[in-house]
Amino acid sequence: MTLIEKLKESSAFIRNRTGEEKTDIAIVLGSGLGDLADELEDALIIDYKDIPHFPVSTVPGHKGRLVIGELEGRRVLCMQGRFHFYEGWSMQECVYPVQVFRMMGIEKLFLTNAAGCVNTLWSAGDLMVISDHIKLALESPLRGSNPDELGPRFFDMSSTWSENARNTAKAAADRLGIGLREGVYMYFTGPQFETPAEIRAARILGADAVGMSTVPEAIAASHAGLETLGISCLTNMAAGILKQKLNHQEVLETGERVKASFSALVREIVRTWK
Repeated sequence: MTLIEKLKESSAFIRNRTGEEKTDIAIVLGSGLGDLADELEDALIIDYKDIPHFPVSTVPGHKGRLVIGELEGRRVLCMQGRFHFYEGWSMQECVYPVQVFRMMGIEKLFLTNAAGCVNTLWSAGDLMVISDHIKLALESPLRGSNPDELGPRFFDMSSTWSENARNTAKAAADRLGIGLREGVYMYFTGPQFETPAEIRAARILGADAVGMSTVPEAIAASHAGLETLGISCLTNMAAGILKQKLNHQEVLETGERVKASFSALVREIVRTWK
C-alpha cells in the first residue's frame, strides 16, 4: 500500500466518525499541555490505536487520541500527544498525522511543545511563538519518493512559520495581557536532554529554545501547504544555565503551572486566526 493510499484510508476513517463538516484548525498538544482538548464542546474522541496506520504515543503526558469539537466557535481537531523520532518511529511516521490533516482538507496547523529555554534573558514558564527553526539532524521526514499529491519534491522553507499566524498570536497575547516571547526553536532528536556544550552551540547559532519535536511536523506542513503556527512553553532552563540536572517531571510540572494562561491564549488565537 502506498503512502497516499494509507493517508486516504486514515482520513476517510476519521471523516466517517466525525461527519463531513470541515475542520478549521488542527492543534498538536505537547507534553503537559494536553488538557486543553478537554475544553472542546460536543467533543468526539478517537484513540490513535483505532485509526488505520496511525502510530501510538508512548511518552508520559501524551494521552494518544484525537479530540474533535468546537472551540471559540471554530471546529478544531486536537492531538493529545504526538510522535517523536526518539520513540523509534521513523521521521515519516512522526509526520503522518500532519499529512492526514492535509488529506482531510485542513488548512491551518497549530503546533505546541514543551521546550528548554536557551535565551538567558528569559525564564522557565515563558511562552514563545516560533519565528523560525534550526534542524541539524540529518534525517528528513520527506526522504524517499515524493508524494506529489501532498506537495512538490523541492519546496521553499522561508515562510514555514506564518507571519500572519504569528501576528495573530502576538495580538491575542497583548489583548489578554500574557507575555509572549518570539524566537528560534532548535530541534534535537533526543531522548537525552542536550549537553551544556550543545546548548552553548545552540545559543551561538541563534536559538532561543531547544526541543525534541515540532520541526519534522513543520517541514511536512510546509511541504503540504498548511499555514503553520508554533508556540513553545519554556518549561525549564536548558542544560548548563542553572547548574542543575534536567528531568521530564519538571517539564510536566511547568506545563501544569502555565496551563491556564496557555489555554486562554490558544482560545483567543483560535477565535481570531483568519
